[in-house]
Amino acid sequence: MTGATLRRRVPRLAMPGITAIGVKELRGRMRGKRAFISVTVYVVLVAGFAWMVGQILVSTAEQQMQWNPGFNSTVQSATIGRGIFTALMFLQTLMILVLAPASTAGTISSEREKQTLDLLAVTPISSVAIVVGKLLSALTWVFVLILASIPVTAIVFVYGGVAPDDVVRGYAMLFVTAIAFGALGTFFSSLLRRSGAATGLTFVAVLIATVGLSFIWVFMYQTSSSVFARRPPEALFYLNPFVAQADVACGTEGNTGSGWCSIINGITGTFVDFGVPVPVGRELIIDGKGAVAVPEGALVAPDGQIVPLPGRGFDDVVVGDIAAPDALASGRDRYWPRSALTLMLLAVGFTTAAVQLVTPTRRWRPRLPGIPRRRRTGRSAE
Repeated sequence: MTGATLRRRVPRLAMPGITAIGVKELRGRMRGKRAFISVTVYVVLVAGFAWMVGQILVSTAEQQMQWNPGFNSTVQSATIGRGIFTALMFLQTLMILVLAPASTAGTISSEREKQTLDLLAVTPISSVAIVVGKLLSALTWVFVLILASIPVTAIVFVYGGVAPDDVVRGYAMLFVTAIAFGALGTFFSSLLRRSGAATGLTFVAVLIATVGLSFIWVFMYQTSSSVFARRPPEALFYLNPFVAQADVACGTEGNTGSGWCSIINGITGTFVDFGVPVPVGRELIIDGKGAVAVPEGALVAPDGQIVPLPGRGFDDVVVGDIAAPDALASGRDRYWPRSALTLMLLAVGFTTAAVQLVTPTRRWRPRLPGIPRRRRTGRSAE
């Protein structure tokens, strides 16, 4: 068999191999009553949590209307809907960060422990099919749990304040989170021989990505005046799905600069006043006066007028300049798409690395310059 023939056969074997591995794994996971009991328990927990959050928000709204009878009941209802939606997205993100790595951290290492990985490797199924098939079968179980919670999340439409596209954004981040951290678990499962060690290192990596990098950003931000000359990059939060969900929640608030929007504005370095966000130091097109950067201590009014904060002045922007309307973006979806793209790229990288670790032959290795590649001998070179 020539190399060209082998390369032509591998793509044809990948998809049937993924299907075969996936069906085999799913049959093992969905056999018996345990899977259906788990889905029921998950939905009951999510529904109970939504009910408790709703009761808290309703009680708070009733107290506010008693103290201030002029409160608009429609606005209060929308606030309750946004609160329930945000709480559900954060709860499910937390549960996915636990379930997705736990479901994939033993996919490859368990085969090594049972001494069946070598038998699986000598079958016509490619290493890509083995890794991707096991990853997808493990994540399918997580996807079922996510989809089962959609009827519970739909309760927010009763209160209002959340549009269907907001729900789509939130669930898109849930799926991306499951894929990214599931691929992380598969990588450690391919790297290590024991499922316990793979699971432990996977959760350590999850903590570093979510808590560790966030703490580094906070440290750099708080010490920016004494240690670091510049504000920390927002990319440190790209691996934290909670911040991405906060950006989705900010979209339901209308980018008012308060609540969840204040968190996103602080991370992205954006001043928001009167509902108009402007990045600090960004060059704005001033009508007939060229480009001007908005400095610290400046705000932008709804009409585009750049004004200083009370008690503070600035010299590099003339008070009264008018910013062009196209320079004042609404700021919606300015964070979570970048976080989702980063997580998907990491998922592809971790899956590729897992395939290389599982491949018994022709594994990719870096070649030093000046050293010629060794020619294959034997039947494979024919």
